[in-house]
Amino acid sequence: MPDRIADPWGPRTPHGPGTPWPVRVDTFLEGDLTEDDVDAWYRSASVLHSNGDAMDIAVKDGRIVGVRGRANDRINHGRLDPKDLYGWQANDAPDRLTHPLVRDDAGELVRATWDEAMGRIVARSRALLDQPGGWGRHGFYTSGQLFLEEYYTLGVIGKAGIGTPHMDGNTRLCTATAAAAMKESFGVDAQPGSYTDIDHCDALALWGHNVAETQAVLWMRMLDRRRGPNPPRMLCVDPRSTAVAREADVHLAIRSGTNVACLNGILRELIARGWYDADYVAAHTVGFDDLRATVEPYTLDHVAEICAVPVADLEAAVQLLGTCERLVSSVLQGFYQSNQATAAACQVNNVHLIRGMLGRPGAGLYQMNGQPTAQNTRESGADGDLPAMRNWDNPAHVQELADLWNVPVDKIPHWAAPTHALQIFRYAEQGSIELLWIQATNPAVSMPQLPRIREILAKEGLFLVVQDLFLTETAQYADVVLPAATWGEKLGSFTCVDRTCHLSEKAVDPPGEARADLDIFLDYARRMDFRDQDGAPLIKYDDPEGAFEAWKACTKGRPNEYLGMTYDRLRQGGIQWPCNDEHPDGKERLYDDGVFATDPDYAETYGQDLQTGATVTAEAYRANDPGGRAFLRAAPYVPSPQVTTPERPLLLTTGRTVYQFHTRTKTARAPQLQAAAPEGWVELSAHDAAELGVREGDRVRVTADSGAIEGAARISGIRPGMVFAPFHYGYWDTDDGRGPGDGPGRAANELTVTGWDPVSKQPPFKVTAVAVEKVADGDGPAPAPSVGGAAAADPASVPATVGGPAAEASSRTEED
Repeated sequence: MPDRIADPWGPRTPHGPGTPWPVRVDTFLEGDLTEDDVDAWYRSASVLHSNGDAMDIAVKDGRIVGVRGRANDRINHGRLDPKDLYGWQANDAPDRLTHPLVRDDAGELVRATWDEAMGRIVARSRALLDQPGGWGRHGFYTSGQLFLEEYYTLGVIGKAGIGTPHMDGNTRLCTATAAAAMKESFGVDAQPGSYTDIDHCDALALWGHNVAETQAVLWMRMLDRRRGPNPPRMLCVDPRSTAVAREADVHLAIRSGTNVACLNGILRELIARGWYDADYVAAHTVGFDDLRATVEPYTLDHVAEICAVPVADLEAAVQLLGTCERLVSSVLQGFYQSNQATAAACQVNNVHLIRGMLGRPGAGLYQMNGQPTAQNTRESGADGDLPAMRNWDNPAHVQELADLWNVPVDKIPHWAAPTHALQIFRYAEQGSIELLWIQATNPAVSMPQLPRIREILAKEGLFLVVQDLFLTETAQYADVVLPAATWGEKLGSFTCVDRTCHLSEKAVDPPGEARADLDIFLDYARRMDFRDQDGAPLIKYDDPEGAFEAWKACTKGRPNEYLGMTYDRLRQGGIQWPCNDEHPDGKERLYDDGVFATDPDYAETYGQDLQTGATVTAEAYRANDPGGRAFLRAAPYVPSPQVTTPERPLLLTTGRTVYQFHTRTKTARAPQLQAAAPEGWVELSAHDAAELGVREGDRVRVTADSGAIEGAARISGIRPGMVFAPFHYGYWDTDDGRGPGDGPGRAANELTVTGWDPVSKQPPFKVTAVAVEKVADGDGPAPAPSVGGAAAADPASVPATVGGPAAEASSRTEED
């Protein structure tokens, strides 16, 4: 196998349109082991990105010793990305949590038994429930990395056991806009396309999605089409010069925060030139006249001025999108974490709807997820929504759940929209939430405006429970720390973006006393003695397969039916939902008949105003008479509230590197990945660096209203006026352990602002006004891996060198 740090995407296997993607099996085993040395292989899929790469876990002498891509799986055809190949080594890290911890009278975290730790949580929970409105004093903040069975169980506990609306996941930070945009356009949070659409398309559009970083195997699939006969043309919308941008035929390096203006201009031209499917629009959509009127002022000259890109580039984008016959689009954080997030993502939906580019091979759309199990967080109800894509504002949907769980309908919170993550932390700050239970996420590094988040976590009177693998920055604030099992140490399932569900088998035992998250939730439910209306236990199963069967029953009659899946079937490979009598092997694409999930009695939402977030009433929704047609949701461009000033003349955007995941809890403990990207950095354009007197490797300070960070400068092809910093780098491996101490930090979210999109409630990590100053000369290029070179099998797909090897590596980071 080639060096997959130097060449993250491996060798090409070109193929043409309509032909199967060739198999390429990637394997990495510990030391000098061969496949013949392995005692057993266990089926699983990746939990370090959202692509859903299927793999087998190698076990020898009771230890995980490597992984192998699964050749016959529909998602990856054997390929693995660098985090798949190397990230499993974190399971054996010597600092894994192996027993519960509780905070003693001296304020120290000390070892405890499970009875003692759970006893403290249950005592606090019961005391709160004994108070008036005690349900509202509980908050849950979960992850995009647990398993489906665990999320569903958590959702039942929260909604039918406690009755709290205060439940959300860190998916609020990365994929809430994906869900919101699909609900607004299609009626439910259901991905329309299939990864196989890449095998058939003649055009690819990446909207704020540096897929080369975040879903490396999906990028391999795109590159293999691009290197084969009749390759698809490619559009990239991203202010940074990434590998995707350099591969693209058209690159729109638009100003951060102007996504809606850009799409409005493109839509105007498609309509004005007649490059839309009038018959499809008339038969299958609602709102075309409003869309046409809204986008009419957005001439290409006007859009070029707003977005600061040449008219010729916009014209090329319109030509590409308007003349293709089979378009695949993918959207991610450059849109989701920016200004007017849901409005922008809806405009991408509109491009596909007016061109009739859904429901057939090669005509697909991915409102991409950022985390491996984010789809399950949302569809199971662990993000506060009702399970199985039910509408909290539809009394019949709430009654269905009450009947399923055998609880009073008023026990299930549905009197208002679920509480989103940033509001949960606000309630904790105000003191109305007194018990906050955090699982498998690290808000002390990943949330915006970190100085404020640390104050909330440390707040007197807040009882904080953290359930995780390591003593993270967040766990160090906890009153109780629960050691959890992880991937490879427990059994469960999870679903990726093209609706494919995989089973992840237990390959080894967890270390010490660590427990599966499902077992922790079940233990809490038993100790709390949650009951249904007949006095029977609320949770009626005691293992993952029982939880899966309960989840299947919950999906009956809903868009995401799992009824035809079983653990035995999933052991043979991934299966797409819906899987039922009509589609026993799963359904490849949704909306192939042009019928969308917008019927008022079926839809997951009645919609929201894209500018204000105001909820549309059931009566107003029914008056639109969608009749199974999709909504063309229009929105004028509104400038970002974050604007530059003489004191803060640059805009910061944050993101990822291909070698790390989230706050490095796992990837920094995999030697190859940590060595590839050991430190954060600050990325500047050559123009801005010259203005500041900054050279490659110099130490610079970035200052915003909320804080400051320092890092080594990298000079890159980012557009002038913008600054990039990866958000992975926190403090658990520093002297302080949980914060920056008295000086500037290194976590990019020291700088970002508390705010949210009015519909998706996702924070705007991509637009923060900052100042940059040089604080010290560097010793040379900023720390970076050697990328490309002799090991790179496809030089055209490797980032170009801007300012030396360090800048070359810096381009390997997530979208605007």
